[in-house]
Amino acid sequence: TNSLTMAWRLFKSLSEEQQRYEKQLIFEHAAFAELCQQLLRDARRMTRGDLVFSLHALVNLGVPQNTLLVQTLVRVCQEKLNQLDNRCISVLATTLAGMDKDKNVSALQAGLQLLVEQRISNIRDIFVLQNLMKCLGKDAPVFLKKKLEMAVVREIDSLTFPNALRMFLALAAMNYCSHPILNPCSKKIQENVHDVPFRQLILILEACYTLQYRNVKLLSTLADYVNSTAYLWEKRQIILFLSACEALAFQPTELLDFFAEKVTEDPDFLNLKNLLTILRVYSRLNHVPRVQKHLFFETLHSCLNKCLPQISNTELLKAVYSLGILGYLPHRALDELLQKDSKDELTQSDDLKEQSTKMLHCVKTCMELDSPSFTKPAFVLTENLSSLVPLNLRKAQEVLIELLGDENMFQQNVRLPYRYHIDFEIRMDSDRKKVLPIDATDDHPDSHVQRLAFLFAPVSAFCLGTTHPQGKLAVKKRHLSKLGYHVILIQNRKFQEMKKEDAVEFLKRKIYSEDDFSFPEATVQDNN
Repeated sequence: TNSLTMAWRLFKSLSEEQQRYEKQLIFEHAAFAELCQQLLRDARRMTRGDLVFSLHALVNLGVPQNTLLVQTLVRVCQEKLNQLDNRCISVLATTLAGMDKDKNVSALQAGLQLLVEQRISNIRDIFVLQNLMKCLGKDAPVFLKKKLEMAVVREIDSLTFPNALRMFLALAAMNYCSHPILNPCSKKIQENVHDVPFRQLILILEACYTLQYRNVKLLSTLADYVNSTAYLWEKRQIILFLSACEALAFQPTELLDFFAEKVTEDPDFLNLKNLLTILRVYSRLNHVPRVQKHLFFETLHSCLNKCLPQISNTELLKAVYSLGILGYLPHRALDELLQKDSKDELTQSDDLKEQSTKMLHCVKTCMELDSPSFTKPAFVLTENLSSLVPLNLRKAQEVLIELLGDENMFQQNVRLPYRYHIDFEIRMDSDRKKVLPIDATDDHPDSHVQRLAFLFAPVSAFCLGTTHPQGKLAVKKRHLSKLGYHVILIQNRKFQEMKKEDAVEFLKRKIYSEDDFSFPEATVQDNN
């Protein structure tokens, strides 16, 4: 056991390439075969510590799981399970977490679960609890997950920084979001952020995504740290970090601006994969750099043109769509996309067809509405889809009736050209002094009427912790503005949480305040 454990400790400190070489030498060594034979003979006579540490070392050295030796040790662990102390349970849990499920492993894992249920009140070591969480995984029953949570919460005052890092991974492995655990862990990580290795940064963000844990303070701290030390990181690392932020709908504004500058300074690193990732990140987060935005778009456009000979149809659609969301029309790529569409070369499998159809429609809408030659129409044809208002908009309807006095003073559930839809429409006189009845303004040209479009959007349509709309909502707002609407975006959940009198006052300000009419339109680029 000591020999195996020492071999494993030396082995894990090597690089991946060295590990492959050393592994071959170990397996081919005559003494290793003899050692394995001895383990096989003595398996049932070994102490509990030797047993679990031997299994742990063999599995991590890469001895195939289906060998007689590994399977024998697994079965002996089953037989001696009740004799294991907490330390041995921790080692066994770590080992099982790295093994594939087979008949013996599953049986041992089930036995370990029963043992944990009995002993959990006596386990005080957070490290042991984390190993158990990883081993039992997402398939553990909810009551056991809660017991593990309570056991960790009891010991939370002794939480260390390494514990905090590992806890995110343990909870993610169990697919159990526990705020009483994650919040103290987040605080500990924020206090020690400069000691977090880059790989751990990514793992934390991935765990946050898995757990749907949205801690703006934690994410902001991580982003500020990466931004302040960006000169230490490779560009591919920053891309990984930004991609992980995008998955969480978190907009690290300063880092995005910094990286945009790096892209314009040195675009040579932009291969197709990196380009598509950057386009996806910036478009979904609706981030236009504050400095040299034209140069940034032109750089991405130039890189896209270079990639056209090797790009797939799906990638081409995604790239053009992303640039369209940002308000940029890449004509060469756009022409190629439309040619493929006319030849039905963009046909996708059924699971991707609907998404591709929506993306292509958005691209074509951007071509028309974002073109410099587009002028605001004198009339916009609208259609009431239904007089029924969805349940989540009932409060808004009631508040508008109380504020305006009559249902005839607004339209609800309105469909517009280009497949756009707005929740409520209000029309005002050109001086924005009073709201006009809908029927009385149907025949008036839009130059005499101010149209307000209310969009009650879910929180998920905005970047995390902000009122900054994500790409899809942003392009809708931009296009409605092109059609002559003053668009008012409202986070519906916050509106629902308001008292009725506060909601009335809130919408009153939105309707009559001049500030809510000063929406700057995105500057759209039309480049060849």
